[in-house]
This record gives sequence, structure tokens and C-alpha cells, in this order.
Amino acid sequence: MAKAKVQFICQQCGATHSKWSGRCDQCGSWNSLVEQAPAASGANAISRSTGGQLKALHLSEVAIDSVSDRLTTGLREFDDVLGGGLMPGSVILVAGQPGIGKSTILLQLAAHTASEVPVLYVSGEESAGQVRLRADRLTVGGENLSLASSTSADDIAATIRGSQYKVVIVDSMQTIALAELTSAPGTVSQITNAANLIIQAAKATNTTVILVGHVTKEGSIAGPKVLEHAVDVVINLEGDRYGGFKIARAIKNRYGSTSEAALFEMTDKGLTAVENPSAALLAERQNTDGSVVLATVEGNRPLLVEIQALVNKTHFGYPKRTASGFDINRLNVLIAVLERRTKLSLSDNDVYINVVGGLRLQDPAADLAVCMAIASAAAGRRLENGAVVFGEVGLSGEIRSATLSERRINEAKKLGFTYSIAPPPRQADPFIRSAKDLREALNTFLKNQ
Repeated sequence: MAKAKVQFICQQCGATHSKWSGRCDQCGSWNSLVEQAPAASGANAISRSTGGQLKALHLSEVAIDSVSDRLTTGLREFDDVLGGGLMPGSVILVAGQPGIGKSTILLQLAAHTASEVPVLYVSGEESAGQVRLRADRLTVGGENLSLASSTSADDIAATIRGSQYKVVIVDSMQTIALAELTSAPGTVSQITNAANLIIQAAKATNTTVILVGHVTKEGSIAGPKVLEHAVDVVINLEGDRYGGFKIARAIKNRYGSTSEAALFEMTDKGLTAVENPSAALLAERQNTDGSVVLATVEGNRPLLVEIQALVNKTHFGYPKRTASGFDINRLNVLIAVLERRTKLSLSDNDVYINVVGGLRLQDPAADLAVCMAIASAAAGRRLENGAVVFGEVGLSGEIRSATLSERRINEAKKLGFTYSIAPPPRQADPFIRSAKDLREALNTFLKNQ
């Protein structure tokens, strides 16, 4: 009998190899090849002769999906991120680090949606009894909410095809597996094939399916980001798992905008929307050296955040740069600009940056606030009370304009700030005290204590 051929699949990029090796030739990952039986051939293989001619319609004859058919989740901010609610027949991927609150917010969503349509919550990580305990703790429930515990993608797809439920939540894809594949759950082949089977069932029955995916240390979903291309909506839940705010941001959305972001905080009743996050973030702030208030934007929502900097003499030969909530590579660039354009010596100092509240900034307009916080901590000077800062810093030290500046300014005015340090506006505004470059901003606005 001929020996059955095997193939080796890279668990990082999905590349196929005929033999095992210590390193993948495609992505360079070490010890990532896993043995797997090849796909079945013969009767189970796809035949070229089974295809038929496509039936095409003119553009004007195609029916438009009704937006009014969306289901609300009970969380208004989460509906805004989705584009108005759950679209029937859509497949949504909710990604985030373990313990960030994915299961909590989805159980809240399931309980509210169950008041309108039948909902099935499938847990592959916990038993149905454990999910019931969480529901009792959150005091949520519904007559149309059903629970099941399964790790079989075939069973889940068959249940979806039964058209008994309008919304199905699968928590999580790392535990779901196909019986015909020999690889372990959580591998590239299992996640890809199981997701495709579930997606086909969802599209065939017009069922809304929400999949849960974990994020690894590298920031990818379930190892490789293989699920992002297959689903309709990808929502990333970010933040500090031990406290602070949680941010739900859509990084892909076929039914809405990707510029929306929702802020939540964890309570004993689950994740609740933050009504005034700027006031909560600045409630315990003290105006000292190294402390600067940044007017940033999360999606389309303006937000005031405190940037803290600490500059200390290094005790080693190489100065240390540490950033919490800010890109470390961008921090190194800004330190180089400060040393070159303002003559501020930081080569023998450790620099620490912290974004208060556990937020992770992706706004280019945070450059000026970070630079002023570092200079304030290094010189022992502080900004006057009532100042808010925003603006992008170029490599020549110039301060560039920021997007949605009017919303940033209006948010600062609501909380009682008296002026903003920002790039020169197109139209004169008495609230803005502009600066053309970094040196002018530091010399003008940093005062002795």
C-alpha cells in the first residue's frame, strides 16, 4: 500500500511545505510547521466540470439591503461602531486580548437582542453553566436566549443552517475545529476552514454571526490575521485588561464607517458606556512639570487625555526610553527632534512617557503634547493652568495642522480650558495661541514654577 502523503502548514503565514524544517521559508518563523493530512481527493475534490454560467443582473435591477432591518445591541455606542446595528447575514469578528471583556460585552449584546429575535450563544471555552453564572452576575437574560457548549464547527454550521436562530455568537474561534482535519484547534488550517464553513452557513440562511478571536502578543488575531479577510466587520476591543477604559474600534466595516470608536469601562454590571470620558480622565490631574493635557480624537469623538513625562539621569551607559500607550519608535523620533532642533540635551537621561487611563494613542497630533511634556520634565517647568495642546511635529521641528481641530477646541472649552497651544489656524481664533515650530512653543509657553 502506498504511503499517504503529508504536508506541513506554517501556523504563522499558512504556507504549505512538503517536508518539515525548523524555519518557514515564507515568513521566517521558527518551529511553526505542523504536520497535517492533505485535502481529500476524488469524489470530495472540486471538479472543474461542475461549474455553471453565472446569472448576472443589471446594476439597476439589484435589490438594496434595507438598513432599517438592523438589530440594535442595547449599547448605542457599539451600534455606532457597527454602522447602526447588526446587519442580517453579516459575519462580525470581535477581537481583543484575553480578559479584555469580549465575552462580557457579547453576553450583554445577546441578552438585549434576544428580546427581539432568537439568539444562540455557543461557548467553546466554557460550559453552559459557567456562561449562566456570568449572566446571573451581570443580571442579564432573555426568553429567546439559548446557550450551548461545543467545539465542533460542523455542529455549529448545521445549527445555523437550521434557521432556528437569527443571531449566533461563537466564543471563540481558537477552540473550534473540523473533524476531518487532523491539526489541533487554533491552528491556521482549523481556524480558516472552520470559519469558512460557518460563514457559508450564515450567508445561506441570512443569519448574523459574531465570531470571537484572541489577539496575540504580536497584535495579530489567532496567530495570523486570517479571519479579517473572510468576515464583513472587524471590531477590535483595546485597552488595559486590569483597569481603565476599553475602546471598541472598527478596523473593517462593509456596512458602515471605520472612523467611529466607543469607550467603555468595566463595572459589576458589565461594560458600560462612558458619558464624559474627558472629565473622568482629568479628574485626578495635578498641574506639575511633565504633565500636559492633549486634545486627541478617538474615531470622531474628541477626548482630553493627560500625557505624563519623567526625565531622570541614567545610571547606565545607554539611556532608557519607555512609553505606555504611545509608540516607542515615534518617541525615539521626537526625542531626536528635541535634541536637534531645540538644543535640549537628553542623551544622558532616561525618558518615560505615560498616557493616563490606559489608552493607546494613534493620533499624529499627540506629537506636540509629548514633546512639551518631555521638555517640561527635563527643565522643571510647567504650563500655565487652562492649557490644552495638540499638533503634529515634523523632523524640522515645525508644527503641522491636525484633523478635526474644531472638535478638539470645543471639547476643551466645555471642560473650562482657556486656551490651546496648536499650529497656526486658517482663520483667526482667540482661543488658539499658535506656534510655528517646537522651539517657539517651548520658549513661549513653558514657565518657571
